[in-house]
Amino acid sequence: METGVPRYYHLDVEVSPERVGQVSRILAAHLSHWDLDNLVDPVRRGTEILLRAIDQHAPDTTTSIEMWWNGQHLITAIGGGDRDLAPDEGLRACLADIAAMSDGWGCCATETGARIIWFSQRARAGQRVPLVPTAPSPHIRRMLRVPRAVPVPERAAEVPRTLVGAR
Repeated sequence: METGVPRYYHLDVEVSPERVGQVSRILAAHLSHWDLDNLVDPVRRGTEILLRAIDQHAPDTTTSIEMWWNGQHLITAIGGGDRDLAPDEGLRACLADIAAMSDGWGCCATETGARIIWFSQRARAGQRVPLVPTAPSPHIRRMLRVPRAVPVPERAAEVPRTLVGAR
C-alpha cells in the first residue's frame, strides 16, 4: 500500500442500472492502480448503494464521483445535480447502510443546491504484513574471552605530566 502519495480521481456519469456496475469496476481499477486493493470492496459497495438510490429517487441522474486518498483515509463523494432530492424512506435506508459500512460519512449541499454524500475508509494498520525476524547465525566457531574489568589508574598522580599539561 502506497501510503505517502496523495491521489485524486473525478468521474462524471449519467446513472442508469447498467452503468452502476461499470462505474464500480472503474473505481476498483483506480484503487488497484493506487495499491489500495484492501479498500476496493467497501468503496464498491458504498458507491453501488448510492448510485442505485440516485437512479431510483432522483429525476436528474447526472452524477459526479470523486475519490481522495491522503495517505491514511480514502474519501469517496457522490454528488447529484438534483436540488429536490428529499430523504424519503428509501434514501434513509441507503444512508443507514453507508453509515454501517464506512468509518465516517456525511451529507452536504453545494452553493447551487446540489447534494453531496460522502463516506470515508481508513487504511487499517493491522493489514500490513509484519516482518519475521530471522535467527542470527554465528560465523565464528570459537568465542573470545571478554575481560571482566577494565584497568583504570587509581590516582591522578599516576598519570604522566605530559598528559596533564604542565605550566
